[in-house]
Amino acid sequence: MIPLVGATGRTAGEAVAAALQRRLRGAEPDAAARQARAADRYVELLGRSRGVLMKAGQIMSFVAPGAPSSVESAAQRSIYQSAFQRLQADAPPMEPELAASVVEAELGAPVEASFAEFAPEPIAAASIGQVHRARLHDGREVAVKVQYPGVERAIRADLANVELLTTFLRLARTTLPSMTRLDIRTIAAEVAERITEELDYRREAAHQAEFARAYRGHPFIRVPDVIPELSADRVLTSEFVDGLRWAEAIEADRELRDRWGEAIFRFAFGSLRRLRLFNADPHPGNYLFHPDGAVSFVDFGSVSRFTAAQIAVIQRVVTATVAGDADELWQAFAEMGVLDAADAPTPAEMLGWYGHGLANLTAEQPFTHTPEFAADTLAQRYSPVGEWSRVARRLQLPPEYVFLTRIDLGIIAVLGELRATGHWEAIRKEWDEGGAPATPLGVLDAEFWTAGARP
Repeated sequence: MIPLVGATGRTAGEAVAAALQRRLRGAEPDAAARQARAADRYVELLGRSRGVLMKAGQIMSFVAPGAPSSVESAAQRSIYQSAFQRLQADAPPMEPELAASVVEAELGAPVEASFAEFAPEPIAAASIGQVHRARLHDGREVAVKVQYPGVERAIRADLANVELLTTFLRLARTTLPSMTRLDIRTIAAEVAERITEELDYRREAAHQAEFARAYRGHPFIRVPDVIPELSADRVLTSEFVDGLRWAEAIEADRELRDRWGEAIFRFAFGSLRRLRLFNADPHPGNYLFHPDGAVSFVDFGSVSRFTAAQIAVIQRVVTATVAGDADELWQAFAEMGVLDAADAPTPAEMLGWYGHGLANLTAEQPFTHTPEFAADTLAQRYSPVGEWSRVARRLQLPPEYVFLTRIDLGIIAVLGELRATGHWEAIRKEWDEGGAPATPLGVLDAEFWTAGARP
């Protein structure tokens, strides 16, 4: 995320990048009032910048609290977290007349011809577009996502700029010195491709429709249906879903938070195993929480697809780690292309390095995720110092697994903020070993997938 912020700045963006990098390197005074003012300035600049810079701020809003950095205390991290969380749902919107003009141009008809009602003020505004509530002529309530005019041109210009790759290479030595074998240019290209895909609302509509078909009728995982006749390149209309937002969800009762956590876990990793798909944008602004324990998932602009062979080797990595089989883990990582056999860590080193992050599966069950566990996992995997830094320096990350890493760490961060408790290892066995469901939600999930023809 930091290289993206540093690379794409022009005017306000350059100030944001410089200020963020100074903070991460500990150059700013640590007075709480000054930090709060600085965080507010960063959010304002990121919100106005749209596109890549704002998306980086949204990523920071839920990853940064667990990230090791030079922000010395939890109180200081909280200042930045609280400020950046405003980007998840409260980005500065475009004017109502401008939004209406985009809808008319994309759908080829006046707004009143397409919708019986169309709220001029958005209910959410994010990095690429904003969402309006509307009603169809047949009475259905819908959400209409409208892309900001000019944002596609701005993002493509940002990502095509050679400065992006240059900054990745320069900052790799300061922000990720432990991962010295990362092919930064290849990873930058993968990130650019995924962000570019989010500009294509027709592609997003196809992704969302695929998930909606797969989960239609699921007892606690909900994906709103797309209205294809009212969707286009820069407009996406789908079924309206109401629910609690993230700030409310993390204050809910523990029982509800546990149910929501299991729903998120099953959707993220269950989709990977059953559908060979996952939504690669796991920030909590894309979740709507319901009082019956269900979760609705929205925003499918960034979706990654895997082959059966790739899923099989991913399962081998997890199974070997849980079983403590260092040799099998080493072999699976080698097949993924993570290891250079000529200078690879030993099997025991690989097991020690990777195993900590799977404590939610290997520790005594039920296991409670915490922000501290998320922070420790990130530090264990990527810290430039410490017991496992020598292992990380000798690894390489194939581009096809870049966003898998993002969702892995992202879901851990989300579950940590929810402080979700669950039988996570029993869920893994359901998927990988055909084990019996060990939770009430697992029983419902199993009944859903076995009730009829499912993907």
